[in-house]
Amino acid sequence: MVIVNQQRVPRKRTYLMCSPEHFAVEYAINPWMDVTAAVDAELAVKQWDRLRETLVGLGHDVRLLSPQPGLPDMVYAANGAFVVGGTVYGAQFKHAQRTAEAAVHRAFYQSRGWHFIAPTVTNEGEGDFVYLPAAHGGLVLAGHGFRTEPAAHAEAQEALGRPVVSVRLVDPRFYHLDVALASIDDSNIAYYPGAFSAASQQVLARLFPDAIVADDADALAFGLNLVSDGRNVVLNSEATGLADKLAAAGYQPVPVALAELRKGGGSVKCCIAELRP
Repeated sequence: MVIVNQQRVPRKRTYLMCSPEHFAVEYAINPWMDVTAAVDAELAVKQWDRLRETLVGLGHDVRLLSPQPGLPDMVYAANGAFVVGGTVYGAQFKHAQRTAEAAVHRAFYQSRGWHFIAPTVTNEGEGDFVYLPAAHGGLVLAGHGFRTEPAAHAEAQEALGRPVVSVRLVDPRFYHLDVALASIDDSNIAYYPGAFSAASQQVLARLFPDAIVADDADALAFGLNLVSDGRNVVLNSEATGLADKLAAAGYQPVPVALAELRKGGGSVKCCIAELRP
């Protein structure tokens, strides 16, 4: 049962983002991408700018990754790596259209002295990894089924020295973990059960009995593709039901509009990687 009216305390975060300067839907590698749907490039940049300004306004630091021509999905910065405790477990993308993004992320981290560990199997960074530092001593949830290979879960555990719990995604609309599940503070999650196998639903219910459960409408509106600092929850403005549930549990919903970037199959979290020293 969710505790109502609990006082939530934010924690300052450092995020990595990449401007959608070259964003376009030029290919379809997830069910949300439609190459016949025009993208308003100017509006995409304005919506992304508003998201960045929202994070800065909440007191967080935002670092920027330089966008590269020919890599239209670089705006989805969450997919390039997974960072815990100053160690960076790099990404290895499934689809050829995004492969070159991994090297850009690697160069960013290595040029700044982060401890970088190169992957040997396919994984898509924070797209399929979620870290909860205060849950069960510090726990990583890792998704598989469409992009990240299960072998990457074991590799991430060795790289990061944190226990990794695997969950299986079964609905292709939720092709990454971060469109079906999110950390809302250091010890709890919000998620959509229908995205997961029956066994994975049981695992999540056991680990997180106080989780906030999203309904179909909010999950399909990318409501779970959110970013939280433990109090302020930045989420897609279309997920009104989830916003109400978060508010009832003591969080502060911060809605943002990202209609253009949704055309590529992503929303708030897809645009944001967390840098955890």
